[in-house]
Amino acid sequence: MPEPTTPAADDGAPRPPRHRVAPRARTYWLLARAITLVLVWVLTLVPAALWEGGRTWLLVAAGVLTALLLPGVVLAPWLRYRTHRWEATGTAVYSRTGWLGREWRIAPLSRVQTVEARRNLLHRALGLAAVSVTTGSAQGAVEIQGLRADVAEELVTQLTDAVARTRGDAT
Repeated sequence: MPEPTTPAADDGAPRPPRHRVAPRARTYWLLARAITLVLVWVLTLVPAALWEGGRTWLLVAAGVLTALLLPGVVLAPWLRYRTHRWEATGTAVYSRTGWLGREWRIAPLSRVQTVEARRNLLHRALGLAAVSVTTGSAQGAVEIQGLRADVAEELVTQLTDAVARTRGDAT
């Protein structure tokens, strides 16, 4: 298990966050996208079977949507796993996401307002969680998806303690 709070490199050079998400995150992302694809099929193929007048258009829609969604089901989980990183230091929380476009988010602990862990039904089934670190920024929270549940709980505890010790205005 990676240590959630690690000292930052002090050489000033930017570097990627140190920790990968849990390997089971690939399964989570695959299942989430597969569920979306199955819902698309249900919403197009069931009416196509029942409504003869719209069958052609519904089957075309199902085919087009399948062609658009299937690469995401097959490729996205592994690409996301290769690119998603996170790290928490004594001064900030870092998150790097994205496989087509990259987003690097940094939340200084002096600006943190809330820290929370979320576990939906699929997270719980796979032993995963997501951690959200909210600041006063209009850009939104720093999200770390696909953490092992125990790592997420430890991270939330450590960040909460670190924020309480950090002086700042939390705005």
